[in-house]
Amino acid sequence: MKAAFRTRYGPPEVVTVTEVEKPSPKDGELLIKVHATTVNRTDCAQRAAKPFLWRFFTGLIRPRVRILGNEFAGEVDALGAGVTSFTVGDRVFGYNDAGFGAHAEYMTVAHDGTLATMPEGLTFEEAAPSTEGSHYALSVIRAAKIERGHDVLVYGATGAIGSAAVQLLKSIGAAVTAVCGTKDMELVRTLGADKAVDYMTEDFTRDERKYDFVIDAVGKSTFRRCRRLLKPRGVFLATDLGPWSQNPILALTTPLLGGKKVKFPLPKHDPATARYFKELIEAGRFKPVIDRRYSLDEILEAHRYVETGQKTGNVVISIDHSG
Repeated sequence: MKAAFRTRYGPPEVVTVTEVEKPSPKDGELLIKVHATTVNRTDCAQRAAKPFLWRFFTGLIRPRVRILGNEFAGEVDALGAGVTSFTVGDRVFGYNDAGFGAHAEYMTVAHDGTLATMPEGLTFEEAAPSTEGSHYALSVIRAAKIERGHDVLVYGATGAIGSAAVQLLKSIGAAVTAVCGTKDMELVRTLGADKAVDYMTEDFTRDERKYDFVIDAVGKSTFRRCRRLLKPRGVFLATDLGPWSQNPILALTTPLLGGKKVKFPLPKHDPATARYFKELIEAGRFKPVIDRRYSLDEILEAHRYVETGQKTGNVVISIDHSG
């Protein structure tokens, strides 16, 4: 099968589209014929091993995972022993950051992971970007117990996480202020934001309004910088390690001090998460934002574009099986 393969850490050029052995499903696994996937920040961080901390989990010298890609949509091609929740031919979508493997024509996934049958009416390219950014967004919303009526500021509101966060927050009735660049002001309004702030023309941290929660959806701000935006018992929600990997440390220490604090939630992986997104999509309450589309043969260009930090929403990779 064709796959985007790498044997070392580094820039996009370490990835080569080549022929590799087609995987076989083990007990409890499904073999997925992948029709669409994405390139996201997680893929780029894994590929480059930045921050260096990644290497302690993914291979100190060389990467253990050779085929990246954690988000996918496709068809069930074969079942491993013991799988009864899906059948061959099911159209499915999901997320897999344990084994990755979606940047290929075929991949294997656990039957009890973040996986569900596709929402009705969606193409594979539309379904593929439904779970990566959104599951990070959902994890911070649920960990913080954000509810109807809460005031929330989303910094980086047009990335994969941020664009999902705005929509998920509005689906539960929160009041949302979205911080983004000039070109995306209208987009965040269409996503449901009650207020849009252009960080290119004004300092969002000088906003006089106070918030119950501030979500840094792009990992480019800090608790210290956003602290003044928070109400007396407000929470800064981090989706990235932050400078010097400070956010996990602050998440442990700030609750001990009382008042404003940091949370660094870890996402949950289960079928219910994928089914939740399916229900929201079918109800018209969530729609993944797609920036650009590439073929598998163009995946290096996708990596280069994602690394600019300028993407809006998601970058989709289409995989053609007709050859």
